[in-house]
Amino acid sequence: MNHDEQDHRDSRSARAERAAQGEHKAPDNADHLIRLRDQGLLDQPVELVAIERLSVDFSPRLDGEDEDYAQELADAAVELPPILVHRPTMTVVDGAHRLRAARLRGADRIAARFFDGNRTDAQLLAVATNIAHGRPLSNEDRAAAARRVFASYPHWSDRAVGSVTGLSAKKVAQLRGGGGGEPGARRIGRDGRSRPLDSSHSRELAGRLIRDDPTASLRQIAARTGLAPATVADVRARIRRGESPVPVRKNRAEPARETGGTATAPHEPGAAGHRSRRAVSPVELLRIVDSLRRDPSLRFSESGRSVLRVLDACALVARDRRGIADSVPAHCKGSLAQLAHGYAGLWQMLADDLENAPAGSADDGQVASVGA
Repeated sequence: MNHDEQDHRDSRSARAERAAQGEHKAPDNADHLIRLRDQGLLDQPVELVAIERLSVDFSPRLDGEDEDYAQELADAAVELPPILVHRPTMTVVDGAHRLRAARLRGADRIAARFFDGNRTDAQLLAVATNIAHGRPLSNEDRAAAARRVFASYPHWSDRAVGSVTGLSAKKVAQLRGGGGGEPGARRIGRDGRSRPLDSSHSRELAGRLIRDDPTASLRQIAARTGLAPATVADVRARIRRGESPVPVRKNRAEPARETGGTATAPHEPGAAGHRSRRAVSPVELLRIVDSLRRDPSLRFSESGRSVLRVLDACALVARDRRGIADSVPAHCKGSLAQLAHGYAGLWQMLADDLENAPAGSADDGQVASVGA
């Protein structure tokens, strides 16, 4: 069996082992909260709850609710989605504006799903759900939420905190401060696994183990070094190419690549009418997505919701590009890279179509379908 076949088998075994461990994983990790937000809570039954029983104490918004936005929801001729309520305290976790809109409509009951976890996780869910839809959180709201995460889960990694608060890992690191921590310090990643803040020593150890025993499996080396199997696979690939097991930052732009970088639309020299496009940071991309999520003509029409679902998938890449890349098995990275390049070209063509479309050609029909 060659190394590639061994790596493939090890990667599948590692994924199966992580899946089995996930059934018993403690709930206080970022991935658990994200899964709850994106799927788990949607499976909960919807109940009608008396509005007078509900309170709003978990709002992640420093300035409270936006009365104009609540009125906009109240005036919309649509049924609003169920809110999320922390059952032990009957406090609204997600949907304060919808609750306010229901009151403005004169309703005495509102559709709700329940979360039965602890108060701390309910407060984090309030942030995680509000960065995914509805009225966008301000930078100040997100920064305040990150500081609450630091207080409750100080060992969460910057990327884990960012996945819940909608901030880049770089911004989270700036808010956290304190440098790189003590030698040998570890952080808990989104998946609940503990990893060293500085993996260079572990990568060097993995390199020595691979050179000493080239037949050792990814799982064996991962267990001895504390690295993820995907990272061990990267170390092995570097050694095969004659490179150092520890990546070297070649220029000052490299840290941005590690924390999300920027997205720059490609420019074809011969393309007529192409404008020079500036680089757009992941944080700015997420702001644009948040703004589009607020648009009633998208939120309250089927075609608009289809567009928003596509944008939600793209937002995952903006939030955690490096995490996604690290989680892909070594034997799949080439195929996924090919797909990413292909889709990038399709997105460029879509951008050209949008920029060249006649002004107002689609908006009028969308607004009419909403009836707002």
